[in-house]
Formats: sequence, structure tokens, C-alpha cells
Amino acid sequence: MLIEVDKIPLEGLHIVRDFDFLSVDLVEEEAVFLEPAHTDVIINRLGEEVWIKGQMKVRLSVICSRCLRPFEFPLDLSFDLIYLPEELDEIKEELEEEDINRFFYYNRQINLREIILEQINLAFPLKPLCSQDCQGLCPICGQVRQEGRCQCLSDRTDPRLEKLKLLKR
Repeated sequence: MLIEVDKIPLEGLHIVRDFDFLSVDLVEEEAVFLEPAHTDVIINRLGEEVWIKGQMKVRLSVICSRCLRPFEFPLDLSFDLIYLPEELDEIKEELEEEDINRFFYYNRQINLREIILEQINLAFPLKPLCSQDCQGLCPICGQVRQEGRCQCLSDRTDPRLEKLKLLKR
């Protein structure tokens, strides 16, 4: 959805819309959209600056990094962005530290669809977990530890650490 900067009215734009994305657009390779991304966005223009403030709800299916099982991963995001014209991109070395949240629009257009997808990708954790207390897989037999106890011996010690046991005595 392209927003023409010159066509933004003085009172701004209020856009409530669902965006459909393909799962291949996500940085998390195994993630799958369970429903479209529901967004509520307000766009205002002050001179050449464009302010985009929005809220978004998304439901995804993601693979847990510990137990390797899929789980539902809901995202409830809010964002507040400022866009400047491309001419200022050339002087971005001169921008101050507080300008770090400023972006640039090109050809007097802003692609709202790309902004929404970028915000979803930025919200992904490095290692998604189905729960904070997920114990993962048994390193010996591979059974999911939350499903019950496996019959593997868990007191097996790394042979490189055997010398430390002697110091403990």
C-alpha cells in the first residue's frame, strides 16, 4: 500500500487494515502466519516530515528453540516512526543521535506494507521459546523433557570436567 506524501491531508490519515504476508517474507524461516496482520495506523505530515504511529496484532506459529515443537506466538506491537525526504539522506552523517529513529522516503512515497513487515521482523526474539521454563530435549535420547522423564542416565559428566570433581573433594 503506497502512501503519496503530497496527498496526505492536513488532518492526517487513519488506516485500519489487515495485511496478508507470505511466510517466506519473515526472518524466522519456520514461522507461519496464522492470520493476517491487523493494523491501526495514523499518518500525519508536518512540512516534509511524515509521522507514522501505529498498533498491530499478529498471530504466528513458530518453532521453539529448545524443544523444537511449534507454538502460537502472538505479537501486539506499537511503533512510532518519522520519515524524512530522500534529499536529507545525503546529509545523514550530520544527523544527531536522537535522529536514530528517523527514516527516509523516496519518490515522495512511503510503502506502508513494507513498514508493517519490517516491524514484525524486528519483533522476533533471537531464540523463540514456547515458555520460559521449557526444558528442551534430552541430549541423549532426544525426548521432549516436558512430556515425561526418559530412562537416560543424567548424571553422566563431561570427561573434561572430571578433574574439577577432585578439587571439590
